[in-house]
Amino acid sequence: QVQLVESGGGSVQAGGSLRLSCVGSGYRYSTSTNCMGWFRQAPGKEREGVAVIFRGGAAGTYADSVKGRFNISRDSAENTVFLQMNSLKLEDTAMYYCAAAPFCTLVANPIHQWGQGTQVTASS
Repeated sequence: QVQLVESGGGSVQAGGSLRLSCVGSGYRYSTSTNCMGWFRQAPGKEREGVAVIFRGGAAGTYADSVKGRFNISRDSAENTVFLQMNSLKLEDTAMYYCAAAPFCTLVANPIHQWGQGTQVTASS
């Protein structure tokens, strides 16, 4: 029922920036999307939370590894969530997934609904 479509991934040099976007549909009045955010999964690793933000424009919560470098935001209509990624590191290389859940958590679990993912690669 909830559909999440990511865009904005790509390949950049370490130290560069990317801005990811996630456009959602079918969730505006659903508690299942109270929280929106981004998770990532690199080869051989489990999916991990990057940043999450609650409905209504509350401040985001970030993984320690991205604090000070990434910023999550949600538009006024709350149908789009963004992830501004600055000072990208090699370790940031992963498939990034948009996520929705009833509450905010950086731990991937069955409460989450997922987008299809967009690849982010930092090199050099």
